[in-house]
Amino acid sequence: MFNHPSCEKILPTACQCLCRCSPLGHKGLLSGKGWRYRGRGVTCIFSRRSVLHRALYPFILVRFVLVVALISLSFGGAVGLMFLMLGCALPQYNQYWPLFVLFFYILSPIPYCIARRLVDDTDATSNACKELAIFLTTGIVVSAFGLPIVFARAELIYWGACALVLTGNTVIFATILGFFLVFGSNDDFSWQQW
Repeated sequence: MFNHPSCEKILPTACQCLCRCSPLGHKGLLSGKGWRYRGRGVTCIFSRRSVLHRALYPFILVRFVLVVALISLSFGGAVGLMFLMLGCALPQYNQYWPLFVLFFYILSPIPYCIARRLVDDTDATSNACKELAIFLTTGIVVSAFGLPIVFARAELIYWGACALVLTGNTVIFATILGFFLVFGSNDDFSWQQW
């Protein structure tokens, strides 16, 4: 994309390189949002020595990390649902009873989300509301793992389908846990933005 020799510099100078080596050329690029027309070329307002660039760099880096985390979590959710659908729709299994675990996927984060809204986080000690939410969430997760085993023991589904559904459960619940670990804090970049 970039053909200028200085574009191989490290990330803090990437903004400056982007301005000089834009694929649109040096002819009157957009004159706003950080772009400035200067003489024959286009230069970025956020030059390497700019105080504003140094102030925005941690913000941009945190945003990048959060976007990568969000993409990774969505990939994990897609892989988990793929295992669930394989356990249902493969020709040798062809039973859709395991789809009932979707209710558990939806229900699992609800108690903890409600408890976080009701409880003040300034208290360092544990409280009953949060403990009850964790207990209910644990019951929902254990039920999601137990339902395919009960179906397999009752011979409603095959054991191979049960293994695929349990693998999907592991991936989905790891994804839900990862979502709350990454976006669950009450800072400026919380899950409430999304």
